[in-house]
Amino acid sequence: MSILVTGGAGYIGSHTVVQLLEAGELVVVVDNLSNSHQEVFNRIRTITSGELVFVEGDLRDAQLLDNIFKSYDIDSVIHFAGYKAVGESVSKPLMYYQNNILSTLTLLEVMQKHDCNKLVFSSSATVYGDPETVPITEQSPLSATNPYGQTKLMIENILKDMASADANWRIAVLRYFNPVGAHSSGLIGEDPNGIPNNLMPFVAKVAVGQLPQVNVFGDDYDTPDGTGVRDYIHVVDLAAGHLAALNKLKQQSGWQAYNLGTGKGYSVLDVINSFADISEREIPYQIAPRRAGDIATCYASVDYSKQALNWQAKADIKQIIKDHWNWQQQNPNGYKDAN
Repeated sequence: MSILVTGGAGYIGSHTVVQLLEAGELVVVVDNLSNSHQEVFNRIRTITSGELVFVEGDLRDAQLLDNIFKSYDIDSVIHFAGYKAVGESVSKPLMYYQNNILSTLTLLEVMQKHDCNKLVFSSSATVYGDPETVPITEQSPLSATNPYGQTKLMIENILKDMASADANWRIAVLRYFNPVGAHSSGLIGEDPNGIPNNLMPFVAKVAVGQLPQVNVFGDDYDTPDGTGVRDYIHVVDLAAGHLAALNKLKQQSGWQAYNLGTGKGYSVLDVINSFADISEREIPYQIAPRRAGDIATCYASVDYSKQALNWQAKADIKQIIKDHWNWQQQNPNGYKDAN
């Protein structure tokens, strides 16, 4: 029996594939490489042995998926594939709805056809919108402030409806907070196309000299230093959460959501200052106006995930930055350095 990982060449997907292989699982990855690089599979095979099959293709191709299920005896699916840039989703909403929703519907139809009913879905804390209170629990009100978040929320609802209609479905929805860091080997890590959208890879690009400075969007929030506070979770801890969720699906049917975070918040300036200390590099920054849609504080309540999944994040912010900096130094241009 094999595990299908959609979007397994991506940042979180590749780290999860490593842990699946280390656990002795047979893994099939399908990815169209639109926001990833095939070199990642060479790196994964350097890190760990194990049976890894890569199929290049689009998840909206039902015939391709059908062939994968026929060929590899798929028992369960971890679904990462999808566009994920908030700003791009605002300017190109139709592209996001068409890709993220249709790919998931196609996947579910093929899973249903082949009686595969175990699914771990890559959701996001963005489904909580602008939270009324923190820490955010799984019962906090749901909303979305951009098309990317809307697609995550829509898919969550689709999956909930599937589980309500058919008691055989076993679905874990994982709401990530802010994934950062890299594998300790420095062989795999986050490799964004163009200018990074997220804080940590942007800071790393400044530290390595590829970008001139960090723009800090707003210093007048109701936080200890006025800058936005977020829950940063090491990608390796996040990957471990997927294995814990898969294990949970062996014991429990239905639909359930879990927060994957640390339960702690760090400000933008905390991250910049800590990165400067660990990298021993100057990281210039300037204060810029707030961005529309940004919120002051966002961090998780992880009590339920700890109890239900027997999982919790282990790495602190210093370890996260150490591993991210190690990756950035070894791969200043990401996987393109392998060419």
